[in-house]
Amino acid sequence: MEEQRIQEILDIEKNAQAIYEQAVKEAEQLPVQAEKDAQALIEKARAQAEEEAQQLIAKAKSAEDSAKITSDAEENIHRIETQAANNFHRAVSYVLARVVGKE
Repeated sequence: MEEQRIQEILDIEKNAQAIYEQAVKEAEQLPVQAEKDAQALIEKARAQAEEEAQQLIAKAKSAEDSAKITSDAEENIHRIETQAANNFHRAVSYVLARVVGKE
Protein backbone atom coordinates (compact mmCIF):
# COMPACT_ATOMS: atom_id res chain seq x y z
CA MET A 1 0.00 0.00 0.00
CA GLU A 2 2.86 2.34 0.83
CA GLU A 3 4.48 1.74 -2.56
CA GLN A 4 1.21 2.65 -4.24
CA ARG A 5 1.07 5.86 -2.19
CA ILE A 6 4.66 6.68 -3.15
CA GLN A 7 3.88 5.99 -6.80
CA GLU A 8 0.84 8.32 -6.63
CA ILE A 9 2.98 11.05 -5.09
CA LEU A 10 5.62 10.57 -7.80
CA ASP A 11 2.93 10.75 -10.51
CA ILE A 12 1.50 13.92 -8.95
CA GLU A 13 4.99 15.46 -8.79
CA LYS A 14 5.62 14.41 -12.40
CA ASN A 15 2.33 16.02 -13.49
CA ALA A 16 3.10 19.12 -11.42
CA GLN A 17 6.55 19.35 -13.05
CA ALA A 18 5.01 19.00 -16.52
CA ILE A 19 2.42 21.69 -15.70
CA TYR A 20 5.17 23.95 -14.34
CA GLU A 21 7.33 23.47 -17.44
CA GLN A 22 4.34 24.18 -19.71
CA ALA A 23 3.56 27.34 -17.71
CA VAL A 24 7.19 28.48 -17.99
CA LYS A 25 7.16 27.82 -21.73
CA GLU A 26 3.93 29.78 -22.16
CA ALA A 27 5.28 32.59 -19.98
CA GLU A 28 8.38 32.80 -22.17
CA GLN A 29 6.14 33.10 -25.24
CA LEU A 30 4.03 35.93 -23.79
CA PRO A 31 6.53 38.74 -24.54
CA VAL A 32 7.06 37.39 -28.06
CA GLN A 33 3.32 37.18 -28.68
CA ALA A 34 2.79 40.62 -27.13
CA GLU A 35 5.44 42.06 -29.47
CA LYS A 36 3.76 40.43 -32.47
CA ASP A 37 0.36 41.73 -31.39
CA ALA A 38 1.77 45.22 -30.83
CA GLN A 39 3.41 45.22 -34.28
CA ALA A 40 0.14 44.07 -35.85
CA LEU A 41 -1.74 46.88 -34.10
CA ILE A 42 0.87 49.41 -35.19
CA GLU A 43 0.67 48.24 -38.79
CA LYS A 44 -3.12 48.31 -38.71
CA ALA A 45 -3.12 51.84 -37.24
CA ARG A 46 -0.56 52.96 -39.81
CA ALA A 47 -2.63 51.52 -42.67
CA GLN A 48 -5.77 53.22 -41.37
CA ALA A 49 -3.93 56.52 -40.96
CA GLU A 50 -2.56 56.30 -44.49
CA GLU A 51 -6.01 55.52 -45.86
CA GLU A 52 -7.52 58.45 -43.98
CA ALA A 53 -4.73 60.70 -45.22
CA GLN A 54 -5.37 59.60 -48.80
CA GLN A 55 -9.08 60.31 -48.37
CA LEU A 56 -8.33 63.77 -46.94
CA ILE A 57 -5.96 64.48 -49.80
CA ALA A 58 -8.58 63.35 -52.30
CA LYS A 59 -11.22 65.54 -50.63
CA ALA A 60 -8.82 68.50 -50.60
CA LYS A 61 -7.99 67.95 -54.26
CA SER A 62 -11.68 67.63 -55.00
CA ALA A 63 -12.29 70.89 -53.14
CA GLU A 64 -9.48 72.55 -55.13
CA ASP A 65 -10.95 71.21 -58.35
CA SER A 66 -14.40 72.41 -57.34
CA ALA A 67 -13.04 75.84 -56.47
CA LYS A 68 -11.23 76.03 -59.83
CA ILE A 69 -14.35 74.94 -61.72
CA THR A 70 -16.46 77.46 -59.79
CA SER A 71 -13.93 80.22 -60.44
CA ASP A 72 -13.79 79.38 -64.15
CA ALA A 73 -17.58 79.27 -64.32
CA GLU A 74 -17.87 82.64 -62.60
CA GLU A 75 -15.36 84.16 -65.02
CA ASN A 76 -17.27 82.69 -67.95
CA ILE A 77 -20.58 84.02 -66.57
CA HIS A 78 -19.06 87.48 -66.12
CA ARG A 79 -17.69 87.43 -69.68
CA ILE A 80 -21.05 86.30 -71.09
CA GLU A 81 -22.91 88.94 -69.06
CA THR A 82 -20.54 91.61 -70.40
CA GLN A 83 -21.07 90.41 -73.96
CA ALA A 84 -24.83 90.24 -73.41
CA ALA A 85 -24.87 93.80 -72.08
CA ASN A 86 -22.89 95.00 -75.11
CA ASN A 87 -25.12 93.09 -77.48
CA PHE A 88 -28.20 94.45 -75.72
CA HIS A 89 -26.98 98.01 -76.23
CA ARG A 90 -26.24 97.26 -79.87
CA ALA A 91 -29.66 95.66 -80.31
CA VAL A 92 -31.41 98.65 -78.71
CA SER A 93 -29.45 101.01 -80.92
CA TYR A 94 -30.33 98.97 -84.00
CA VAL A 95 -34.07 98.88 -83.10
CA LEU A 96 -34.09 102.61 -82.38
CA ALA A 97 -32.32 103.27 -85.64
CA ARG A 98 -34.89 101.16 -87.49
CA VAL A 99 -37.78 102.91 -85.72
CA VAL A 100 -36.37 106.34 -86.50
CA GLY A 101 -35.71 105.21 -90.04
CA LYS A 102 -31.97 105.56 -90.21
CA GLU A 103 -31.54 102.04 -91.53
